[in-house]
Amino acid sequence: MEILWFVFAMLMIVFIVGPYIRRRRGGIRLVAPGSPDAADPANYGFDRQEELDIRVPGPDQDLMDALDNVQRTGQWQAASQLLAGTPREGERRWQRVQAFGGAAALELVAQPGAGAQWLKAWRLEAEKDAGGAQVHAELLVQQAWRHSGGVGSADHRIILEEAREACRKAALLSPGDPVPYITELAIARGLAYSEAEFDELWAKVIDRAPEHMGAHLAALHYWCAKWHGSREKADGFSHAAAARAPQGSLLAALPLFSLYENLPDLVLSSGFYQSQAVTRAVEGALYAVHTARQDDPMLAHVRHLLLMFLVNMERWAEAMEQVRHVDGYVGALPWSAAADPAAQYAVYRALAVAGYEANGGSPATLPG
Repeated sequence: MEILWFVFAMLMIVFIVGPYIRRRRGGIRLVAPGSPDAADPANYGFDRQEELDIRVPGPDQDLMDALDNVQRTGQWQAASQLLAGTPREGERRWQRVQAFGGAAALELVAQPGAGAQWLKAWRLEAEKDAGGAQVHAELLVQQAWRHSGGVGSADHRIILEEAREACRKAALLSPGDPVPYITELAIARGLAYSEAEFDELWAKVIDRAPEHMGAHLAALHYWCAKWHGSREKADGFSHAAAARAPQGSLLAALPLFSLYENLPDLVLSSGFYQSQAVTRAVEGALYAVHTARQDDPMLAHVRHLLLMFLVNMERWAEAMEQVRHVDGYVGALPWSAAADPAAQYAVYRALAVAGYEANGGSPATLPG
């Protein structure tokens, strides 16, 4: 019965709480729609829920311009030029390849057999273009995970096998580029590589990009209990990476992602988010955020996950600091795991605003 009440309460939060939270010093409660006491994220200049961009974790105007160009014109050259000018060892190239692959996958869902003509033309007209090969491999991975009938289905495995071959072809076109191997990390999870096979693949990744945060996040999935590892293996992997991370590296936040990946489906203990394990992981992530380069493309990923944890810990001012930096974009965990990422983010943002105001905060006191 206690579980049923918890589920009911969570549903109430998701579907009702957004615009109807009243802030009171020392507490938060629901109020009627339109109440003058309701906390309103718009007072802080935050974007409306329907304006939130679910494609990316943070701003990348060059990417948005290139995506708009290829989808509007059906021509692939803008995407090719953008990737050719993006350093291959960095986080941004990996994010851009994911974005182009994801856009193509969504087009094919909306228009089966007719969508993503720009990518088909790219592969036909520029077969040796490393960027096009990488985007094609990423498209196949996303099709396998999202639109193939589910893990374990014949289609899922067939598409992942095709994606593996696409990764190998992409790797040949750009020796030293880590992206094809990072893409293969998701394939390794789906095809259940043995630990020895995975270690061999991982060695290729870190030889090329030892501090790549996106690669570490992709590898972390494999080591989690819900895939091919355990809570202990995931924690060991994340803490080892954090321990060897140089000053300014976001790898110090990796234990927080491990904690998230191993969260129980329902957190029934009210003290869970005040536990030592959660506090330690959050403090590590906050340290990483404060010491990282502010133009690090992975910084938004860490801030998004911090927002979820800080709200549940009732650390309202710190939660609002994350909202201030990431608002407008929700293409990151934990929101991307939800059926409606924008709605999920909007709930946590509304709770952050309400908690902040319940404890004396206001738009005037939030740093600019």
